[in-house]
Amino acid sequence: MSQLVTGEAVVLGLRSAKLPSRALAIWLDLAAEFAVLIGLLILLEQTTGEMDEAAATAIALGLMVFCLVGVPVMVETLSRGRSLGKLALGLRVVRTDGGPVRFRHALVRGLVGFVELLTFMGVPAIVCSLISPEGRRLGDVFAGTLVVRERVPGAGGGRAALPPLSPELMQGLGSGLVALDLSAVPDGLWLAIRQYLGRIGQLDPAVGHGMALRLVGDLVARTGLAAPYGVPPAAYLGAVLAERQRRDWERSLGYQAQQAHEVRQAPQVQQAPTPQAQPVAQEPEPQPTPPPTGFAPPA
Repeated sequence: MSQLVTGEAVVLGLRSAKLPSRALAIWLDLAAEFAVLIGLLILLEQTTGEMDEAAATAIALGLMVFCLVGVPVMVETLSRGRSLGKLALGLRVVRTDGGPVRFRHALVRGLVGFVELLTFMGVPAIVCSLISPEGRRLGDVFAGTLVVRERVPGAGGGRAALPPLSPELMQGLGSGLVALDLSAVPDGLWLAIRQYLGRIGQLDPAVGHGMALRLVGDLVARTGLAAPYGVPPAAYLGAVLAERQRRDWERSLGYQAQQAHEVRQAPQVQQAPTPQAQPVAQEPEPQPTPPPTGFAPPA
């Protein structure tokens, strides 16, 4: 079991494939690719009998690159990491964050695999797989991928569609959620549950099922109550998260109602009227004193 951490700090428990199963899957893929290549070369020889030798050699090299590089890249891209050999042995190529591989991952794996598997007869791939704890070869290291086991003994596959829940089970799930004590659940676990439910469509079904089981186990350890029997782990996580959001919403509404009640019960403080400013009486301007009667100003 490899412990990989996503960009959202969620630890993934992925069961990586070992070297013997990977080597057998590669041999099956190479046998199918060489069979297709030999068939195309025979067809080319029969249809182009009078072609120039240089042109025939170029076409043969192009067919070899197409069958040994192009075909594996297309198969892994279209099948989301399941080639013929991996499908037979229950293996799958995924990204290191648990998501499905895309064209760029398959292209890097195909180009590097052509060098390490065919040019050097698989020696670099064997050495790198023995050194790596997850059994990754050079193509996986450069592409950021990992080969995991899809069919684990006793796991039941995990790829079947989720059956609809019965009304009795829904009723029991609702009553069980009300009795949960969510005060001991840390914020980090709530964050991991929200991020898992937000990107569940991007995860491989088997990987997502394993993550849901681990998150349910952590949640049960914090709440002290086991999950109801028959409820899918992803559905139980969504129900518990919805219950927490409902409680937060009711707590918020209760706080707002309490604030409104306190405002209504508070005494109204009457403000004293502001005294108006009285107009200031203006003093009359002094008038000039008239000269006394009979007084003549000097010449």
